[in-house]
Amino acid sequence: MSDELNPAVPDEATEAEKPIKQRKNGLYPGVSDELAENMRSGWADTELRDLAPIPQAADTARRRAALSARFPGERLVIPAGNLKTRSNDTEYAFRAATEYAYLTGNQTEDSVLVLEPTADGHRATVYLLPRSDRENGEFWLSGQGELWVGRRHSLTESEALYGIPAADVRELADTLREATGPVRVVRGHDAAIEAALTDKVTAERDEELRVFLSEARLVKDEFEIGELQKAVDSTVRGFEDVVKVLDKAEATSERYIEGTFFLRARVEGNDIGYGSICASGAHACTLHWVRNDGPVRSGDLLLLDAGVETHTLYTADVTRTLPVDGTYTDLQRKIYDAVYEAQEAGIAAVKPGAKFRDFHDASQRVLTEKLVEWGLVEGPVERVLELGLQRRWTLHGTGHMLGMDVHDCAVARTEAYVDGTLEPGMVLTVEPGLYFQADDLTVPEEYRGIGVRIEDDILVTAEGNRNLSAGLPRRSDEVEAWMASLKG
Repeated sequence: MSDELNPAVPDEATEAEKPIKQRKNGLYPGVSDELAENMRSGWADTELRDLAPIPQAADTARRRAALSARFPGERLVIPAGNLKTRSNDTEYAFRAATEYAYLTGNQTEDSVLVLEPTADGHRATVYLLPRSDRENGEFWLSGQGELWVGRRHSLTESEALYGIPAADVRELADTLREATGPVRVVRGHDAAIEAALTDKVTAERDEELRVFLSEARLVKDEFEIGELQKAVDSTVRGFEDVVKVLDKAEATSERYIEGTFFLRARVEGNDIGYGSICASGAHACTLHWVRNDGPVRSGDLLLLDAGVETHTLYTADVTRTLPVDGTYTDLQRKIYDAVYEAQEAGIAAVKPGAKFRDFHDASQRVLTEKLVEWGLVEGPVERVLELGLQRRWTLHGTGHMLGMDVHDCAVARTEAYVDGTLEPGMVLTVEPGLYFQADDLTVPEEYRGIGVRIEDDILVTAEGNRNLSAGLPRRSDEVEAWMASLKG
């Protein structure tokens, strides 16, 4: 009886030939030769044939071509990333690196896209883990074997799906160590790949690659716009789900809201696109409240900021601030309507040729006018805006790019993003807010603990803009009527 299937393996063995590590306290101390032989045979051929390419295959090919044109003569390495340990021997659910998924459409862990320079461009290869090996027992002995975690596509299947030649990723690190010529890698996703290239790359050159891929996503193609609309439509249904169970949330906590929305995200999409903000009462004044463990009380406002992520990893990002009992108080309505007016001004400023900052400036002006009007800050408005005094109650920017990341294109150059100009195909959020902290002694007591944000996902069109999340009402009276209809 042997403790492992390959007990003696020379040091120069490839990754695929190394012994399969067994759990220390497993109940079976080893594998008999007879069992090992039995497990090698008697399995049906499950190869999938006549697979159609993924819907975005033509788009990912076009994206790789643009990347190739930008960096001629250089080897480009874009990893998907690895599983991350949550605790001991359990891992977080894997989410492929955005750059890799954008260029391939593939989402499997440990994978790497490599563009090898050629005389007329690049030759792309996607390096993947192949099907679990039945000869060495990996498929049933390894914790990542397919009898434990599910079947992987074969390399042949992957070539058909993604339209890219596929190879075994377990040999890639050794290949890259021997590589010559200029190389760039997207950092932060695969330590082993980076280690193999450590003497061949520089941080500055690698950052140029990451910046290019970030800016490439500023303008969405038709496939991406369709996926973002799917994400938003599912998100709308998730908000409806929440309104229908607010009574149960009152009986439990914000976690009931979080769980309700998550169910919609998992049923219709891949996941949530970011940690859901389910902030009731004074928690609405914490901009990124994701603990979601507080009470939900009638008479308070619920700020729900959440988004469904599609199976292709595009996310929505929508916020509504709802009266838990279905009706705004007079003060809540006054603050809410001010934020709504600011959002209307911001959305109106979203159009091709406008500066990215225009919608922010338009929203901030309206909010500042209201704060001066209410006597919360001394005017004139221009002085308040110049000094940024309104930011005590409206701390954040009014929006950001949206796509495969909730804060998409984040490392784009400032001149291409925040100081840039809007173009058709860009998708961004418009999300003004007012937040009066519970301990803010500069405002009347009745304001304290009220937080309001309204956020929608806006597509820049040739004619102006389209609100992708228009399926959710925004005006205060329409919100109340919508909630009443859902509660029956």
